[in-house]
Amino acid sequence: MQRRPTLEDVATRAGVSRALVSIVMRDAPGASESTRDRVRRAADELGYRPDHRARRLRQLRTKLIGVTFTAGQEFHADLVDGVYVAAEELGYDVVLSATTPHRDEDRAVRTLIDEQCEGLVLIGPEAPARSLAELAKRVPVVVLARRVRGVDAVRSDDAAGALLGTRHLLGLGHRRIVYLDGGRAPGAAERLRGYRRAIKAAGVPEQVRAGGLTERDGGIAAAAMLAESELPTAVFAFNDRCALGVMDALIRAGITVPERVSVLGFDDSPLAGLAHIDLTTVRQDAHGLASAAVGHLVGRLDGPGVVAAAVDVVCEPTLVVRGSTRAPGHCPAETGSTNDLQS
Repeated sequence: MQRRPTLEDVATRAGVSRALVSIVMRDAPGASESTRDRVRRAADELGYRPDHRARRLRQLRTKLIGVTFTAGQEFHADLVDGVYVAAEELGYDVVLSATTPHRDEDRAVRTLIDEQCEGLVLIGPEAPARSLAELAKRVPVVVLARRVRGVDAVRSDDAAGALLGTRHLLGLGHRRIVYLDGGRAPGAAERLRGYRRAIKAAGVPEQVRAGGLTERDGGIAAAAMLAESELPTAVFAFNDRCALGVMDALIRAGITVPERVSVLGFDDSPLAGLAHIDLTTVRQDAHGLASAAVGHLVGRLDGPGVVAAAVDVVCEPTLVVRGSTRAPGHCPAETGSTNDLQS
């Protein structure tokens, strides 16, 4: 295995001292332009790259923000992008640590602490509130996209978002509105609360079904609806991915969207705006949320060291109306069996 080139190797190749190479690599004063050119050329020829991790270990601060997120979640990816932008503007670097079906949150967090991250942004963590509060005693933490008592949090108003979406469907004239719940996912309880508040105020029957976070979850929920005697006129899914699964299953069964069933999502993911999907959805401002989370964390890290009470920053979502929702139709087939609808 070929060893990694060192400062000594660069110094030998360039014909200068190791100290002079260090000055050039740190872009510090003390070397002429011709010497800098010679050293950089030698470094490029050898394939030398500065070891930033070693440099950070020699410093009192690492200026690293650790971020946990769930791999495969589009909205989490949007938040990560926003974290990168905000961190760079404030002079920090970002270390990512994903959670996957084979890598849990504890492992993801331990990796970031081992990397000497000064503070953590945890995107939609599922750990118990008590565990997150204990973690926050060890290292500054901001939870993003979930409310946690006693821990700094930045989130959308999920209840208000679900209220917006449900009122949109009610305003179009829908009265058979199925809500696909997100189970124990962050924000799920609040979104369900918003749906129920709007439904109760309208005086129409509540219809809550198990949904989920993925296209597969939405497809399973739609298949269950197709097996029943009467379809809803509208489906409000926990997130956009679940909504896409619903749309796919309905269209495959010959049920047109939105003519026969309107479908609404939550998040405004990149796929939602594609012309052939055109999904009406509740938009969360990913970059605004990420910027607020990073800004608050850096304020903790760079502040005077005074311990302040945990904050809960709430951002208002907005409704994005596209082509997947419309007023319910009056097709006679709607009152028949779904077997007739699929024939």
